[in-house]
Amino acid sequence: MSLSNIYQYIRLDNHSITPKYLQIANAIIHAIELRQLSADYLLPSINDLSYELEISRDTAEKAYKYLKKRGIIKSIPGKGYFIGKTDFEHPYKVFLLFNKLSAHKKIIYDSFVATLGDKAAIDFYIYNNDYLLFKKLLANQKQTYTHYVIVPHFIDNYQHAANEINLHCKGYVLLLDKLIDGIATPYAAVYENFEKDIYYALQQALPQLSKYQTIKIIFPTYSYFPQEIIKGLVSFCNEYAFNYQIVHQLATEPICKGEVYINLMEEDLVVLLDKILSTTLQVGSHVGIISYNETPLKRFLLNGITTISTNFSDMGIAAAQSILENSYTHYQVPFSLTVRQSL
Repeated sequence: MSLSNIYQYIRLDNHSITPKYLQIANAIIHAIELRQLSADYLLPSINDLSYELEISRDTAEKAYKYLKKRGIIKSIPGKGYFIGKTDFEHPYKVFLLFNKLSAHKKIIYDSFVATLGDKAAIDFYIYNNDYLLFKKLLANQKQTYTHYVIVPHFIDNYQHAANEINLHCKGYVLLLDKLIDGIATPYAAVYENFEKDIYYALQQALPQLSKYQTIKIIFPTYSYFPQEIIKGLVSFCNEYAFNYQIVHQLATEPICKGEVYINLMEEDLVVLLDKILSTTLQVGSHVGIISYNETPLKRFLLNGITTISTNFSDMGIAAAQSILENSYTHYQVPFSLTVRQSL
């Protein structure tokens, strides 16, 4: 079949962080599924694809290599690239929406994508904890999706998030990492119980915490972290007779003997370590540190930073398995304490 205007089927979305080569490949696959492209369809050359889409030649070549590896296109020297296999479909077309991209969110993404494998075409977006961007991305979907996987963490204006999901998500909905109220139809969830998790993690750390008097949690005023974390901390401190303090501005907070600091954000851990190291206080003896979210680096900082964390790889796998099994169950991901020298 001679070349026609394939570019009407390829729309690159600059708001998506799905790699452009994969956007191109998914667009071609989608056009094949809709019978808009048939077997032996002559595809543009790599140079033409690069020019028309204003992308690098490497990106265009990577898209064709991906499709060729999957057997979807074939190449004939001197003639170019052709559609090969057409008897397939992606049973799952996933709109994946994260609040941010961090080290642990990447672990969730990687395990989610690996578990779904070739069964899914995934468009991946980040809304940076901004409710207005969240709303815009849902409203401006480029195609019809079978599945919506959403991490609902916001700094403000989140009260109507469920309404936006109800309005724009017409397929299977899975809430990831956090539950919100108001979803109108049955939905799946793979989530953390933030209030109970911190309570039970600190309960496990009681032998180490016994040498301290005060627990301070670094909780910036404008934070996407759930208030349930504070509720869990307060419940624990009241139960076990610890003083506690919510620290909104770490930069001006004095560091004193007998205190344990819980940091939620990675940047606050850097500031905290810098402030402690400027004193004569010894971490793990005079001052304690507990950090949210396990990362490889925390095993080595100051001979080891104590962490409370979920297993992010398991979270991504559980979300993918919910889709594969068409399950609407709500699965609470286990939380764990890893005690190291910082406590």
